Amino acid sequence: MAQKVKFGLTLSNRGVLLGLTKPSEILEMAELAEASEAFEHVWVGDSIMAKPRMESITLMSAIAARTKRVKIGVACMASFPSREPITLAYQWASMDLLSDGRMILGACMGGSISEQDHRAEYTNMGIKGFDRALRMEENIEILRKLWTEDRVDYEGQYHTLKNAFIEPKPVQNPPPIWVISNPRLATGKPHIIERSLRRVARLGDGFMTTANPADQFGELNRRVHEYAADYERSFEGLPSSLYYNININEDQEAAFQESKTYLDQYYSIDYKREVVENWVALGSPEQCIQRLQTFVDAGATDILLRIPSWSQREQFRRLVEEVLPSFL
Repeated sequence: MAQKVKFGLTLSNRGVLLGLTKPSEILEMAELAEASEAFEHVWVGDSIMAKPRMESITLMSAIAARTKRVKIGVACMASFPSREPITLAYQWASMDLLSDGRMILGACMGGSISEQDHRAEYTNMGIKGFDRALRMEENIEILRKLWTEDRVDYEGQYHTLKNAFIEPKPVQNPPPIWVISNPRLATGKPHIIERSLRRVARLGDGFMTTANPADQFGELNRRVHEYAADYERSFEGLPSSLYYNININEDQEAAFQESKTYLDQYYSIDYKREVVENWVALGSPEQCIQRLQTFVDAGATDILLRIPSWSQREQFRRLVEEVLPSFL
């Protein structure tokens, strides 16, 4: 029997800066997700200067204190290559203890160096944008060693550890790291696409992507599973997750307009209609169910849903009562 898809609720910690939500509402939404039992996990975003927001580790610690069941993750930790790995491993282990083993780390490279705000963040965090991929890989390796070994010696291109350790250790041995990859099949360079997906296959405890529509998600997922065999690994049974959006409204055009306005403000981008229509399940509950099902059919094991709406509680109610029961 095929495994049922699991759902996560993505909380808009950048929305606090933009007036789209409040800190208290974020914590309330996390509690609602826990109480509903329709969600397996809750997620926050991460960035420092490129897309400012409430700091992710601080927020996840608060969520850990307000919940007991749902897993808690960061999707994606765009600042991951910039963070000093010993401190990050120490912080994450403590959050895993606070949450009794519920943490999931979504590791990614961060935004393109072609954008000024991203370049400013990398410069001020003391890294070069071109080094992000290798720094990300080193940090993943170092975190796992610090979480599982008593003493760590490590010689990398960017980090040298001698007899390093963190205590206390996390509950999970080790906490899972889902690796993010969002290549565009139609426009990306083939060797870069392959390198990104091979990184997932080699290092990931799970795969996360925004790839859409469903055929694009399915193709990336297929390649990750294929490449894993080259590293004597299998991705069978590991999460293949989709970061997605939903706006439930029988007036599909109204759902589109609200979602576009929300996402435009959130990312400071004037999104084209096609992008919004592909990245948001729009319309009636039945239309939203049909859209989400296409990704399940394409191999999604987990779907992380953000609500691009100013009616967060009402959208949440409809999501839990009218959409998610079709998948439970």
